[in-house]
Amino acid sequence: MTTAEHVDVLIVGAGLSGVGAACRVQERLPGRTYAVLEARDAIGGTWDLFRYPGIRSDSDMFTLGYPFRPWKDPKAIADGPSILAYIRETAAASGVTRHIRFGHRVVRASWSSDSARWTVSTAHGATFTCRFLYLCSGYYSYESGHVVDFPGREEFRGEIVHPQHWPASLDYTGRRVVVIGSGATAVTLVPALAAEAAHVTMLQRSPSYIVARPGHDALADRMRAALPEQLAHRLVRAKNVVLGTLFFQLMRRLPRRAAQVLRKRVAAQLPTSIPVDPHFVPSYNPWDQRLCLVPDADLFRALRSGKADIMTDRIERFTPSGVRLSSGRLLEADVIVTATGLNLVAFGGIALEVDGRAIEPGEQRVYKGLMFGGIPNLAWCVGYTNNSWTLRADLASQYVCRLLSYLDSRGFAYCVPDPDAASAAGRPRPIVDLQSGYIRRAASGLPKQGGKRPWMMRQNYLLDFADMRFTRVDDGVLQFG
Repeated sequence: MTTAEHVDVLIVGAGLSGVGAACRVQERLPGRTYAVLEARDAIGGTWDLFRYPGIRSDSDMFTLGYPFRPWKDPKAIADGPSILAYIRETAAASGVTRHIRFGHRVVRASWSSDSARWTVSTAHGATFTCRFLYLCSGYYSYESGHVVDFPGREEFRGEIVHPQHWPASLDYTGRRVVVIGSGATAVTLVPALAAEAAHVTMLQRSPSYIVARPGHDALADRMRAALPEQLAHRLVRAKNVVLGTLFFQLMRRLPRRAAQVLRKRVAAQLPTSIPVDPHFVPSYNPWDQRLCLVPDADLFRALRSGKADIMTDRIERFTPSGVRLSSGRLLEADVIVTATGLNLVAFGGIALEVDGRAIEPGEQRVYKGLMFGGIPNLAWCVGYTNNSWTLRADLASQYVCRLLSYLDSRGFAYCVPDPDAASAAGRPRPIVDLQSGYIRRAASGLPKQGGKRPWMMRQNYLLDFADMRFTRVDDGVLQFG
């Protein structure tokens, strides 16, 4: 019988969140052992998985990056390879890399109150035990994106590609490309493909709100040139947090005015041949779905060049030569890119048990955005939807370290949010408070939030910072044993 490896903290996932979590455990809990289990054979998570042309961040790197490792690249909105290199360099420089177990896809985790331990099993038969289990694999499925079975799909004679599984061998030079979708992936792909394709059409059923901003932060460049590196990084990060929070709150409180401003800014960037309505007039309010970021207005430059255009219509069916629309128009294509969204999965698809009782993710109520009523010594790291993912992910990792230090100082073996207290938090609501299609499709299988603290998933870094850092750990909801 193989002996299980035991660590104090077991982190699942070696992407942006998992590497950051490991760095925090090393920093805040120097006497504790830890390991990182990574399903794939490389560090980077999302930034290693997605390889489609033009992939980039849709948040500035001063907030998407780690607070303890300054972002040094001049690009504030960075491309995927640069972000991947940053994550890997952070892991190597901190010594986290040697704690990662590659090729270990976790399939099951069982908690025993008798031993106050989790027993974790991987797909290839390895077993680990740990005192605290920290899931840092996000909520996107790595297995496949959302695939729509369009009528006539099998008739199309060209190539059909989903961005999540972009083939390195695909040559779109001089070819006609149709990108189906209107979200961040489609908005990123169109200008990147237009640089080499004969023509690119972004085909959308309904439009999204789009915001153009410079790829470089001029004020950040001046601050980095004049101040010590770490100080400049902190100041730029703080500036961007405050501005991002302010803009989000204004848009949510003044949605009609915000929509008008966004449409006006888009109109100023468009060629006369492309009207704002219907192509850039969404049917929802700003931040009901995430805004799409366009660095240096590259999408609009592609539209003005004539190498790209946009079509708002519904698909009737695929044909041998392209896509037939409900309006009767035929879009000729050699390559069709189905940027139709992602699949969401709770807890990385891991089957959880507590004392033999199976845990159904969709029935759980989230505590402080990371723990769950009735599940001891477990946290799930998820980031913001209205701001940089890492802002909340790093707060969660710091709170986990704070929590473990509290357990050590009081001699406790475990902590668990009181499941009965969750019933007083109000009607269950989706944990991800957006109206995007991929979120609505997965809502029933994801944990829920309540309507008040600490069972509410707030989208406000400043309030969460105060809550995670300064409020009492023993708040009357968290139980200890």
